[in-house]
Amino acid sequence: MSAVGTIAYEAGEHAVLLLHGLSSSPLELRFLARALYREHFTVVAPVLDGYSAGMQEQRMEAWLASAVREFDALKAKYASVSICGLSIGAALSAALAAERPAAQALILLSVTLDYDGWAIPWYRFLLGWAYFTPLRHRWRYREDEPYGLRNEALRAKIARAMQKHDFSEVGPSTISLPALHEASRLAIKVRHQLPSITTDCLIIHAIDDETSSPLNARYVDAHIGASFLRTIYLDDSYHIITSDNEREIVAREIVMFLRESEATRNAGNGSIPPVVSKALARRLRRIAALGS
Repeated sequence: MSAVGTIAYEAGEHAVLLLHGLSSSPLELRFLARALYREHFTVVAPVLDGYSAGMQEQRMEAWLASAVREFDALKAKYASVSICGLSIGAALSAALAAERPAAQALILLSVTLDYDGWAIPWYRFLLGWAYFTPLRHRWRYREDEPYGLRNEALRAKIARAMQKHDFSEVGPSTISLPALHEASRLAIKVRHQLPSITTDCLIIHAIDDETSSPLNARYVDAHIGASFLRTIYLDDSYHIITSDNEREIVAREIVMFLRESEATRNAGNGSIPPVVSKALARRLRRIAALGS
């Protein structure tokens, strides 16, 4: 399987710019793109220079510049433009929102400011040092199970694809050290920018995310400057929540939030408390009962 090009569906006057994960492709956002299109949103999931699979790798400033160009092209054509990103694409979306505060809404899916999930190898902390050695051009991080997926049938399908090809519908089989280094630089930038980002913001994160723990979502929730803010935690997915067991929930919550953002524009409704899935609510009640 090879990486795919830009996904684009034209519908209403509210456009949504979808940004995929690091060294991946719009393919991992295909389900969400189709779901938004069915709800009459115009959707564009682009291939970004220096960031997407198959492109010559560049510094994170080039990633952001490419994302800015995509946003500006949509803003020139449509009444409203929202930004949605997955994983490192969520961090890139936040940086874009800081550059373009005219965005209608900002949606952060499995936001990754730190690779601190339970499946991240112990040597991860050494990679920052390795970047400044000859390993920089030779070593690549290899993706392994669970490939961001709790769904076992889909995980088996992805495992077969990873064995045969360099790419799958949930991302690449390997990621270069320079790409990971630039992702870390982007995360540092976003941490500093969060207080200045006032765009309506929806955060969706799996509590069992194996790549970026919920601490990432909590950090953004605590530091972002948005007054219209909602955080949703899922309990039946791993990192790639746009493809995993709760992908329908993710799509539905995004549609609802986008419509609420439109309806409450300039209304000043203020902060909204965190929202949890029904399954997670049941788990939290059981934990509370055991504790008492």
